[in-house]
Parts: sequence; C-alpha cells; structure tokens
Amino acid sequence: MDYISNPGTLSLAAGIACGIFLGWSLRGRYGHSRNMRSVAENEEESNTSVMGESGELKMVIVVRNDLKMGKGKVAAQCSHAAVSSYKQILKRNPELLKQWEYSGQPKVVLKAPDEEALVDLLTQAKQLGLTISLIQDAGRTQIAPGSRTVLGVGPGPSDLIDKVTGHLKLY
Repeated sequence: MDYISNPGTLSLAAGIACGIFLGWSLRGRYGHSRNMRSVAENEEESNTSVMGESGELKMVIVVRNDLKMGKGKVAAQCSHAAVSSYKQILKRNPELLKQWEYSGQPKVVLKAPDEEALVDLLTQAKQLGLTISLIQDAGRTQIAPGSRTVLGVGPGPSDLIDKVTGHLKLY
C-alpha cells in the first residue's frame, strides 16, 4: 500500500513536521535566548572571581637547568609536576580547573639556573596563593635521591604566575 495515498499517514507526517518546526522556532525566540543570557551572565561572574585581570589561565613548569637531565628525564619530571598540580587544583579550586581546561590547558616550560632559584620561585608563588608542586627525584636513574628537579606553578591566573616566573627563559 502506498503511504502517500493514505490520508491518515500524510496528515500525521504533516502534523509532526509542523510541530517540530514550530517548537524549534519558539524555543529559539523564547526559551533558548533567555537561557543563553543567564548562562553568559553566570560565566562572566565566575570568570571575574576565578581568573585574574587578564582573564587568562596557565600552568608553568620550571626545570632546574644545572642538573643537566636528559630529555626523557626532563619529560618525566615535568609530567610529575603537571599531574601533581592538576590533582591539587582539582581539590582546591575545581571551578578554576574547569576554566583552565576550557581554555585549552595552556602550559609553558621554563628553566631556572639552580636549586636556590627554584626555592625562591616556590616561596614567591606560595605568597601569592598559587598552586605549587615541587618534584623531588627518587634517585633511581640520573639524579641523586631527593634532588629538587622541577617546580609546577598553577594552573592559575597568567598575570599572577608571570609575577613569579615572567623573568625566566623558555626551556
């Protein structure tokens, strides 16, 4: 039997199509735009409380340059710092973490000349209330046990992190 020749089926299909079109157009005019405005307002409020003045977030990982670690060792130590910082911010400030993830999870790797510089950075970051993660090596491969190898700073507001690490060079 041909469905098009059946008036009941044709009426049903036309009714469904009209209902979908009407519902979609009314949602766009009334429900959707109002909801989007409130979402945008909520995001603006949360951005001002979570982010710094620039509105940008990042994580910085600082590597001690005097240890002369191999590429793989540096990569492993940086990974330890990134994971540790992530776990800390997940507990301390999940809203900031969500914003950092939404912005692409920016990370920058910088170099510090020695352990003293690394500890100074740690102290400054702590005073500003930034998340920090100091990594100490287990001593199984290239580095002496307990050596402070890498410092993770953030995720946090870029302008605050730059106050601590802005003078350092890229690794």
